[in-house]
Amino acid sequence: MSDAPAPQVGSLVTGSEIARLAGVTRAAVSNWRRRYDDFPASVGGGAGSPLFALADVQAWLAKQRKGQDLSEDVQLWQALRGAYGDDMLAALADAARLLADPASNASGALPPEAVRLLRAAVEGGAEDETCHALAERFTDSVRRAGSDLVTPRRIVRAVRYFAADVATDATVFDPACGIGTLLMAIGPAQGPRRYGQESDARSARFARSRAALAGLIRVDIAEGDSLRDDQWPDLKADLVVCDPPVADSDWGREELLLDSRWEFGTPSRAEGELAWLQHAYAHTTPGGRVLMVMSASVAYRKAGRRIRAELVRRGVLKRVVALPPGSAASHALPVHLWELRRPQSPGDEADGVRMVDLTQNEADGSLDPRPEQVVDVPLIELLDDAVDLTPGRHVRESHQDYAAAYDDLRRELTQHVRRLADLLPYLIRGEGVGALDGPSVSVADLARAGLVEFGDTEPVSASDQLDTDFLRGFLHGTANTRRSTSSSGTFRFDAKGARIPQMDIAEQRRYGAAFRALQEFEERARRVAELSKEAAAMARDGLGSGALMPDRRTRPAPVE
Repeated sequence: MSDAPAPQVGSLVTGSEIARLAGVTRAAVSNWRRRYDDFPASVGGGAGSPLFALADVQAWLAKQRKGQDLSEDVQLWQALRGAYGDDMLAALADAARLLADPASNASGALPPEAVRLLRAAVEGGAEDETCHALAERFTDSVRRAGSDLVTPRRIVRAVRYFAADVATDATVFDPACGIGTLLMAIGPAQGPRRYGQESDARSARFARSRAALAGLIRVDIAEGDSLRDDQWPDLKADLVVCDPPVADSDWGREELLLDSRWEFGTPSRAEGELAWLQHAYAHTTPGGRVLMVMSASVAYRKAGRRIRAELVRRGVLKRVVALPPGSAASHALPVHLWELRRPQSPGDEADGVRMVDLTQNEADGSLDPRPEQVVDVPLIELLDDAVDLTPGRHVRESHQDYAAAYDDLRRELTQHVRRLADLLPYLIRGEGVGALDGPSVSVADLARAGLVEFGDTEPVSASDQLDTDFLRGFLHGTANTRRSTSSSGTFRFDAKGARIPQMDIAEQRRYGAAFRALQEFEERARRVAELSKEAAAMARDGLGSGALMPDRRTRPAPVE
């Protein structure tokens, strides 16, 4: 059973929440919906994510005694975990082999309890459901461990959505297919011809068994490292989908420097994702597409700039989608989906790249972008010094109201500038009253007397006989800065060793007010500098792009 908090009575629950309540997988809940006519009907949500009344679900679970004992799926998983430990890929491969060939005596390291449960599943005609349940439980286990070993369901959903309709006679290829989750999710079940390759032999074995148990007869999955040992050198696919290894510097660059697949440039060791992207593109037929899951940093890293520029310049990059945060299993950062298309003939190249920014959407929300989340960027605008393909940057710039934004900047800058002169305090010639060579006291002595407390950042007054702004102002004065600087020039602020002049509280407050005004003056001056730079850049950009034009009231500033 899950440790997640139970939904409140009277609320609605998803299929995933029902699975947690009953201690089963989502696949088991889907199976119940198909097999039991009295399973509660959905009362809301969409077809892909229905909602159910919690009270009705709880009553049904109690009636069926579901969740009262461990389900057979859970028992099977626990038996496999006990025998195989952390090597659950081998467990899945052995279990799937027995499900696919129950007459076989080659049960590998399968424990007797697992063999019994697997044969019972076969006798009940639930081979495919059991295999699917094992795959789903494995996916959930690696997700909870913060791993991207298996393509997360949210990314599978996104790739399937942007792949759209796939023809039944199409060829689909996944060169890093893992346990086959993404490859088998694309297109109609009995439609496309599917090819895959996976370097991990256990994952490949399990993927083949999954396909067989699901009745997918047009699936071929080879074993081997796709970049170093391509098992499908002559394959040209209509659609290549891939969720490649992330941040893998050992992808074989030294062995593959002269490889013909690097049509857009040889990737650096740090740009393994761009090697996988070009490998996928090399396997497309004219008019064929690539849908590649990419880390967000691939869109702007300096090392990949030349390859990104070539992808844009040749018109093969069609779309970049920034998926909602939470789509990946191991982190909450957004990931990107890059879509490439091989031109069918000269002149068929793309003349722009569609940028889609879904980073403000919920992870399980709509993938259909709103108008303000999409912009078609001409190629020439992408070919600058950075070739930054981050969708958010281009979407924001496209939909920005330059006139309103520039007016806001100008208004804020004017307010800050006017306030600056008022903040700078009036000061007169001193009489040495505040010098630390006169009567002074150490902050350490003040702390021992209970007049000062040390917070997370700087000391504060703990008495009405000491003004905090006066204290902090002198702490950062020239004399105390010198005390904190060694003969080698190293600065290390020592608040306890600092000293402040002795003054009565009324005089402290006068000094404190001056120090406080100076601090605000410095903060506003920094903000003025930031706003000045931002306003100038926006004005130049707006004037140059036609988004802004000079007002007839504008006059050059007088020269003094």
